[in-house]
Amino acid sequence: MAILVDNLLDVHSVTAVLNSLSDDLFVDGKKTAGKTARAVKKNLQADPKSPKIIAATKLVEQALRKHPMVTNSAFPDKLSNIIISRYDEGMTYGSHVDNAFIHATRTDLSFTLFLSDPDTYDGGELILQKHDGDDVIKLPQGSVYIYPTRELHYVAPVTRGVRYAAVGWIQSQVRAEEHRGTLFDLYLALQQMADTEENKQARLQILKARSNLMRMWAE
Repeated sequence: MAILVDNLLDVHSVTAVLNSLSDDLFVDGKKTAGKTARAVKKNLQADPKSPKIIAATKLVEQALRKHPMVTNSAFPDKLSNIIISRYDEGMTYGSHVDNAFIHATRTDLSFTLFLSDPDTYDGGELILQKHDGDDVIKLPQGSVYIYPTRELHYVAPVTRGVRYAAVGWIQSQVRAEEHRGTLFDLYLALQQMADTEENKQARLQILKARSNLMRMWAE
């Protein structure tokens, strides 16, 4: 199950993050890649020890942990260190699968938060390779795409401009993807059911079922 969240960061927050990204903060992205991924990775990553980057990634993490669509679909427990990536013209990240553990975090879900205005660059799509066809993702500034880490994926070559994004991984409180999907369906049902006296008992029954399933499935 993949989730798209529009405007995880508002325009002011995105601008603040982008304004903190000076050229001297970026290093070769191969330094953080595993042996297999290193062969296909051609991008830049911001120095995670920089105070500016620490502040930027903290802003992203806080937004993820607060947004109801994220908390009720991904159920974040731990987040890995968030990476601010940069793709200049000609840069790409070839087909790969992310490690099962990153920074002592089990990678149940991956996310890409798009920071650049899509009109300012060509290419740079996040592409998930699936048996029934590829999913091609290119979102507006501030929007995030969350997807199961098990998927093979790549970032298409940037052919014009610069693509900035924040990427990271989530260890969920609910490990099984099908369980997260069921809990999210129940959340959506509650959102779509008017909170009226007529619906009061039905809403309570859904809340009861969802809470009991959380107790069964959460780690």
